[in-house]
Parts: sequence; structure tokens; C-alpha cells
Amino acid sequence: MSTIRVSSLTHSYANEQALKQVSFETASSGVIGILGPNGAGKSTLFKLLCSLLEVQEGSIVIDDIDVTTNSKLIKKKIGYLSDINPLYDDMYVREYLLWISAMRAVNSARIDHVLTSTGLDVMAHKHINELSKGYRQRVGLAAAILHDPEILILDEPTTGLDPNQLEDMRQLIINLGKEKLILLSTHIMQEVEAMCDRVLIISQGEIVADQKLDELLHNQQQIVIVEFDYRVEEAFLSQLEEVCEVVNSDGFIYEITFDSETDMRAVVFDFAHSNGLKILQLRRKNIGLEAQFKNLTSHT
Repeated sequence: MSTIRVSSLTHSYANEQALKQVSFETASSGVIGILGPNGAGKSTLFKLLCSLLEVQEGSIVIDDIDVTTNSKLIKKKIGYLSDINPLYDDMYVREYLLWISAMRAVNSARIDHVLTSTGLDVMAHKHINELSKGYRQRVGLAAAILHDPEILILDEPTTGLDPNQLEDMRQLIINLGKEKLILLSTHIMQEVEAMCDRVLIISQGEIVADQKLDELLHNQQQIVIVEFDYRVEEAFLSQLEEVCEVVNSDGFIYEITFDSETDMRAVVFDFAHSNGLKILQLRRKNIGLEAQFKNLTSHT
């Protein structure tokens, strides 16, 4: 299985810096979510990893091979599905994969396995222009894994899919991640939480977060929702310890944001009891990945 080591990677277009001193290392398998606003540098990073762009500053080493010295070998190790997913619409699905196998010098016997694993076996006889968006994405993924690469780089693979297609693509990626290293770019935070083991967040060309998903979700703010039997001033509730924000969301219901990992419901309960407030409901909700993403990239 392959590993990637990126060190101080910097890349510019004309006078615009797309990546700034990006560094990270990967394990040999699993799914890593690469998140960032549009223009953050995600696609540039992917193209550099695939040797589609030349490294300007820094280094990329895959299995102890520098991409600048042996790009041909690196391309054999990587399967790439771009956000554009260019396909030849006038070809049949099987015909297209036969063409890809010939270009990559892959035994055509592997096509049946790939068609089955991507759920395309029932569509093999159809023209690509007859396929739905979801099946077109599967064709792109099939082409990317046809040469059995150890690393998969998927740029926005779920964009434009309906809920059923999303679920199918998600399961495909999860299954592939059990034996391959996958770098996945997406704007759908639910997909990240469902598929990824680790998250890298890029903002303005820099990595602003690099954590295992469970750690990122654990080390976060929390919201306690409390309902009293009458109106309470937000400023009064702001006296609670570790409070970031108090919002009167509806009637006598308040959402209190705390900057603490400790469950703050007991603190709210004690505060209410000490001040003669009657609580009608008290519950806790975690701030999701989407809110964390916004906090980390809000300056863009």
C-alpha cells in the first residue's frame, strides 16, 4: 500500500499563490477528506499529486519516489477522477473502458471485475450519452480504478447526484477505502462525516486543520438548548462560564453556545436553580462539521 509525504508545497499562477507551504503525510489506506472553499487550492493540490502540474517549490514523495523524478511510475500508482469527468459520449461503456485499458496496457479481463464492482455491469452495453449523472460518475470512477491503483484522487465525485446516487457512490468509495488510500474533495459535509477517516481543511492555499474526523468533531464547541417558563434576558444568561453566544431562538427557548468539551447542561441547570428559573427542556447538540468549516475559513 502507498503513502504520500508532502513537504512545504507552494504553487503559483502568474501573480496568484494557489498553495502556501502545504505539508502533510498519509497512512496507507482510508479516506481523507480535502475540504476548502472554491479557489482554496484543492484542485491544484490534486493535479500536483497526479503529476499533471510541475512542482515549483517543496516536494511530493509517494512510496519514497519523488514525483519530479519519476512521474510515469507515479501515474501508475494513482487513479484520478477530475471534477470535470471528461467522457466520450458516443462510446459504449464497455467500449470506453476497453479503450482506457489499451492506453494503460491493462489486461482487458479486468474490465468485467470493474464493471461489477462499480455497478455498471447492467449499463455496459449502453452509450455513455444515455447514462444519468450518477452512472456517468461511475464510469469515471471505473476508468480511474481500471489499472488497480493504490491511490485514488477524487475531485468532487458526488456533485450533482440525487440522494439515491449519493448513497451508491458513498458505498463504493467506502469499500474502496478499505484497501486503497483515497483523497476526496467535496462540498457536502454529510458525505465527509459518512465516508472520511481524516479531514484536511485548506483555506487560501494553507492547511488550517488536519485531524482525524472523530477528533475534529470531539474538540468542538457545543450548543445547549434550554427552555424556561418565561422570558429571560440574553445578557443575564451570558453570565454563564465559557459562554460564546446566547440566542433567543423561539419564545422562551434559548441556544447557548459554549467553548468547552465538558457537557454544560449541569452548569445551566445549577445556574437556573440558583436564580429561581424553571427549566421546561434542556438538551445538548454538537456543532457540526459545516459550522467548524465556516469558522476555519470565514476570512476567505
